[in-house]
Amino acid sequence: MTVDGRLVRGERTRTAALDAAVVLATEAGLHGLSLAQLADALGVSKSGLFAHWRSKEALQLAAIDRAVEQWRERIVEPALRAPRGVRRLRALHEARIDFYAARVLPGGCFFANTQFEYNARPGPVRDRLAEAYARWTAFLEQLVQQAVDAGELPADLVVAQLAYEIDALGMSAAMQSRLLEPDTAYRHARHGVLDRLRALCPDPTLLPEGLT
Repeated sequence: MTVDGRLVRGERTRTAALDAAVVLATEAGLHGLSLAQLADALGVSKSGLFAHWRSKEALQLAAIDRAVEQWRERIVEPALRAPRGVRRLRALHEARIDFYAARVLPGGCFFANTQFEYNARPGPVRDRLAEAYARWTAFLEQLVQQAVDAGELPADLVVAQLAYEIDALGMSAAMQSRLLEPDTAYRHARHGVLDRLRALCPDPTLLPEGLT
């Protein structure tokens, strides 16, 4: 099969542009993201970007989708290499905090920022953010349920509640690390999930006793 080099280059250019768009959205807000702003940041013509996205809204929606891909690549996929159960749950949370601590996105967490930005802005962008967040929480609940099914969490556990608590600790770390001392925020978030899982797990030796 012959691969069209132009298509490959075009897709690489599109991905690179969306990576830059995600960064810009964390620094200046998703609502302010525009083709002109992105063109200036990349040093290219606005018309070149117009070939990929015909409007500001199309660019915003594509940036959300790219942020979801980054989340999957940097957080979800590494966690799935851990054994199913409480260790995978913890690995997911650890990967999330590692992602924040690495400062991959200089303006902080894309989703924490944009969810606050758009919680009172109805429309397709808010709907896309809500859809992404719903998929994330459903995935968290799935991992909690797997741990219950494996006997590593109590059978009568309220799955949605634990998933909510884990996500809340991650969200708090994302926000506090931008305003307060980041290492402290990350440490509290890591300890919070580890201590909660160890307290619930019938075999706490599956998890480390503490963090250094």
